[in-house]
Amino acid sequence: MVEVLLQMSGLIFCGVVWRLARPAGLQPQQTRTVLTSLVYYLLLPALVLSVLWRAELGANSLYIVVAAAVGVITGIIMSWFSCRACRSHRAETGAVILAAAFPNATYMGLPVLEAMYGPWARSVAIQYDLFACTPLLFTLGVMISARMGGVVTTTRKQLHDVARIPALWAAVVAIVLNLLNAPMPLVVEGWLDLLQRGVVPLMLISLGLSLRWDRDQWVHMPALFPVIIIRLFLVPAVVLLLLMQMGVTGDLRSTIVLEAAMPSMVIGLVLCDRFNLNVTLYATAVTVTTLLSLVTLPMWFAWLGSVQGM
Repeated sequence: MVEVLLQMSGLIFCGVVWRLARPAGLQPQQTRTVLTSLVYYLLLPALVLSVLWRAELGANSLYIVVAAAVGVITGIIMSWFSCRACRSHRAETGAVILAAAFPNATYMGLPVLEAMYGPWARSVAIQYDLFACTPLLFTLGVMISARMGGVVTTTRKQLHDVARIPALWAAVVAIVLNLLNAPMPLVVEGWLDLLQRGVVPLMLISLGLSLRWDRDQWVHMPALFPVIIIRLFLVPAVVLLLLMQMGVTGDLRSTIVLEAAMPSMVIGLVLCDRFNLNVTLYATAVTVTTLLSLVTLPMWFAWLGSVQGM
């Protein structure tokens, strides 16, 4: 796994260097917006359609969704009690909850699982994110963010935001085609394969463009300790125990736990900005948890290998 993470780190580093060097005079935010928009609206839906159309959907999907939902809710509860104990400000509390509860399940999780377990594992990452994390983010996550930031939102607006996610529509179409056992034409298969090849490198480079650090961020380090412990250790531990109780074993259990052990998601920056939460704190959480995950993910991988038969 170390070799895989080093290769991924190389792509993330390319994004960091691009942010610092600013080729062609482009601002890092401009470059990241273009790349993420391309992935979000075209490449990722193509990947979702390709993977879920041919995936084996059944009991395993239920295990993935339940584990992901429990992981997110566990992160929310733990981080909320942590902030209450520390008497954090509301804007800081909202940022901590988002950073601790929601993993970077696709942008980081998908390439890790695919590299370690093969193409079949992409389905785990996609289902973990689209069937649990994303719906919870745009409903429960938005409700918490709005309350902590003092911004009024409505259920209709939340549902509208969910309905505008291209990858979710691609997932719906893919599931229908899968259940109908519709064959994938060779032309469509080739077209989707070409599109999905750009997802992983562009996602990792975009992640590198999102990572930033300055002196002002040092002041937020004390607030990050609960995020680090909850996001990288406690949530995956809870998910592992749950899966063991559910009788899930083998590579499926390992891939789900690794998804739960991913660093904080990048898209939370958008919610923090939209709902007046502490954006700097959240950006620091993304940077720190992403860097630490290069150490903690191999630890989880080794641990999961040692308990494989349990």
